[in-house]
Amino acid sequence: MRDVYHEELDSIGTTLIEMTGLVATALNQATAALLGADLQLAEKVISADDQVDALQRDLDARALDLLARQQPVAGDLRTIITSLRMSADLERMGDLARHVAKIARLRYPEQAIPADLHESIAEMARIGEELARKVGEIIDGRDVETARTLEEEDDAVDRLHRALFGALLGADYPVETAIDVTLIGRYYERFADHAVSVARRLIFLVTGEN
Repeated sequence: MRDVYHEELDSIGTTLIEMTGLVATALNQATAALLGADLQLAEKVISADDQVDALQRDLDARALDLLARQQPVAGDLRTIITSLRMSADLERMGDLARHVAKIARLRYPEQAIPADLHESIAEMARIGEELARKVGEIIDGRDVETARTLEEEDDAVDRLHRALFGALLGADYPVETAIDVTLIGRYYERFADHAVSVARRLIFLVTGEN
């Protein structure tokens, strides 16, 4: 019975890793749809978010079942509770990628982002995707050392976000465009924040330190 129990615990970690890959891909594709005015790709991202949601629901159900049946203590209890919180962060990251794709769909066949801001958005997306993929590696290897470095990359996203807002203030974009860019910048910034949150939870899981 204990072997089955630990296999179930391991499967929760595997699901978290799968979710990191899905949200990283979602952000990548949502950005391509946004910058390329690709309606088909935007629709694909929006539909694919259902898979992330389903994984979260399944993971949460399994975690709660383990809590009820096994009444874990110490490290196992921390693993289950932390996994529930990680899955919530990852589900939110998927939602944020979907929000980007929805703006791409809303503005099709036009591009929501002015050409002079493409580079900034692309760089925010690149870092966000990299953060999501690193989170998967961190969970897989319980790599506390790497987890501690993610905040530096998040700082880079924050700087890009502030620069994007500054560009909006310094230019005469249409109101609709300014609103789209403001929302999109916030989506990327929050995506990175949630990735860092997952990394912090991993640190707590391994060390017991907040």
